[in-house]
Amino acid sequence: MLNWTAVRFSRSTTGRRPRLKLGYFTMPLHPPGRDWRQTLAEDREAILLAERLGFEEAFVGEHVTDTAETITSCLIFIATLARDTSRIRLGSGTVNLANRHPAVTAAEIAMVDTLLEGRFILGVAPGGLRSDAEMMQTLDADRNAIFVESVEHMIALWTGEAPYRSFGKRWNLTTERTLIADLGQGVMLKPFQRPHPPIVITAILPDSNGIAAAAARGWTPISANFVHPWVIKTHWPKYVEGCARATREAKSEDWRVAKSIFVADDDATVRRMTQAPGNPFAYYFRNLQRKAQSGRGNAFFKHDPSVSDAELTDDYLVEQMLIAGTVDEVVDKLLAFRERVGPFGRLLYVGHDWAEPGPMRRSMELMAEQVMPRVNRALASAR
Repeated sequence: MLNWTAVRFSRSTTGRRPRLKLGYFTMPLHPPGRDWRQTLAEDREAILLAERLGFEEAFVGEHVTDTAETITSCLIFIATLARDTSRIRLGSGTVNLANRHPAVTAAEIAMVDTLLEGRFILGVAPGGLRSDAEMMQTLDADRNAIFVESVEHMIALWTGEAPYRSFGKRWNLTTERTLIADLGQGVMLKPFQRPHPPIVITAILPDSNGIAAAAARGWTPISANFVHPWVIKTHWPKYVEGCARATREAKSEDWRVAKSIFVADDDATVRRMTQAPGNPFAYYFRNLQRKAQSGRGNAFFKHDPSVSDAELTDDYLVEQMLIAGTVDEVVDKLLAFRERVGPFGRLLYVGHDWAEPGPMRRSMELMAEQVMPRVNRALASAR
């Protein structure tokens, strides 16, 4: 039997707790009608700022049929950052594989990984936006099965040799009839990282068997920022379970947790940015809640099942899903959050619409320069 307590509080071989590392995650939700050029520039600026501040990685989401979430291809967006970044690792958050052809996606990933010279992290998922599924004619299909088949095809293309012969239920991939190997025809380029970039998946459901299955394959999870701690705390045991199947160690540094956070120098700014009607955080969570309501429902937005749908007000969503405050307050709240959900080793600060660019930039600065050093000192002193 696995000793969950021992696993949860495992330390490195030096006897110290691993440092909590800071990353960035954005599936940006901007109010429809904003200038698309401006929102794209804003989203790029946030990641360039993350690089300057020492964030270690940044993940970018994508959707096709949503005028609020205006990055339609995370791979194209990441490619625009290749020459303007040099240190930060960039990841898809996620490539939605049920909406794509695996051969095209495999080729695009290989090119992006090469442009970044190995700084790419491959985040994958079926894709959760129902209107995307309808557009791609998979709304009533088994999208998880499509997702798994797509990943297996891509790995086969990256690890195999032409003419490939990768066959499945949805796609049969080969260049057998057209291969001219000495000219390069029918041969696919491979990623910079061999055999392929590290693979991560997003985790939304409680007690997710998908996490265990992914861990058994060597993939690692990102726990979503729009679910409650009672959901997130179920993810670590499932990750450990999957690692055990593959007889490999579950490392806390491989578990990423995304969290919406706002840090300010004073209480007045916190109140204005998080409590004023129409603030970017209320808009974000309300947008996601209404979309979820038509699919999996509201359960993950509630801290307790007894909360009625009518009680899911903007104030409730922000209070429950956002960590906000001055530096002292955010440090305390983050430590309490980690103690509650488990020993994640990577915290992904979530990007939001820059309704007021100044306070949003300042929040990232305070997070990197003051909050994280204090959090890590507190974790080190608790060993």
